[in-house]
Amino acid sequence: MVLRYLGQLDDGEFESALQELRLTRSIWTIDLAYLMRHFGVRHRFCTQTLGVDKGYKNQSFYRKHFDTEETRVNQLFAEAKACKVLVEKCTVSVQDIQAHLAQGHVAIVLVNSGVLHCDLCSSPVKYCCFAPRGHRCFCRTPDYQGHFIVLRGYNRATGCIFYNNPAYADRMCSTSVSNFEEARTSYGTDEDILFVYLDS
Repeated sequence: MVLRYLGQLDDGEFESALQELRLTRSIWTIDLAYLMRHFGVRHRFCTQTLGVDKGYKNQSFYRKHFDTEETRVNQLFAEAKACKVLVEKCTVSVQDIQAHLAQGHVAIVLVNSGVLHCDLCSSPVKYCCFAPRGHRCFCRTPDYQGHFIVLRGYNRATGCIFYNNPAYADRMCSTSVSNFEEARTSYGTDEDILFVYLDS
């Protein structure tokens, strides 16, 4: 979605990059950072954990691929600097995110989709639950459900964040800052955020 937005998406080249980077069904934020680097897109990946948090091994979301992915993902983190993939262990505030968006850039954020709530979806989206608070972009489950969204903007006056959900590319979504913060800081996300600069 971001590469298409940047006008850098050629289907053949994209498929070739996926094979070259060995991106499979289990995509981690570090994989997306390497993908941005492959296409020459300026980026900065911020996370709370440099590598794989062993505590996730028993989380249902990670359990299926954990053992096979742990070594691969840790190796990507270890080689990031040499591969010119910018990774920082740091805390990112909402104000940092808003400043980035205010400059016309976008960000890819790992969220717990079971927590994220869209205030604009007036009709249920595919595979969506209707809850008393409104529509949810995914069914709420008791477990962590990792999903990437693309932040596109914010409205300081109303206190909302605008984002695209790649699973539902036909619409712009919006959520409150508090809901966004709950979704992006949920256990399992490592507060991963990939800042993407449109002047790449």
